[in-house]
Amino acid sequence: MEKVLIVEGKNDRKRIEPILDEPVEIICTQGTLSLEMLDNVILPREELEVFIFVDEDNPGIKLRKQLRRELPNAIHLYTREEYRQVEDTPYDYLLMELGKYFNVHRY
Repeated sequence: MEKVLIVEGKNDRKRIEPILDEPVEIICTQGTLSLEMLDNVILPREELEVFIFVDEDNPGIKLRKQLRRELPNAIHLYTREEYRQVEDTPYDYLLMELGKYFNVHRY
C-alpha cells in the first residue's frame, strides 16, 4: 500500500524527506485545509495509508482536528510540545517517531 504523509509546510517536508528510506508522498497543506485541497488532493488518497504530522501549536492542532474529521483512519504522529514545530524537531526524535511507521535512514 502506498503511504501518504500530510504536513503543514515546505520546511517540514524538507526536514523529513532526507530521513525517509522509502517512497512516501508528502503533501503540504500550507497550514490550512481549503475545500479545494481537501476535494482534489487529500480525499482522493483516503484509501491509501495516510499519516498526519503537524505542529504542536494552535494552527497545527486546529489542522489536526480538521484532518481527523475528514480522515478518521489516518495515523497521527506527534512532535513534542517543547519543540512546537516539526521543522524544529531534533533528528533523533524524528527518527524515533517516523521509524514507527516508515523505513528511515539511521545515521
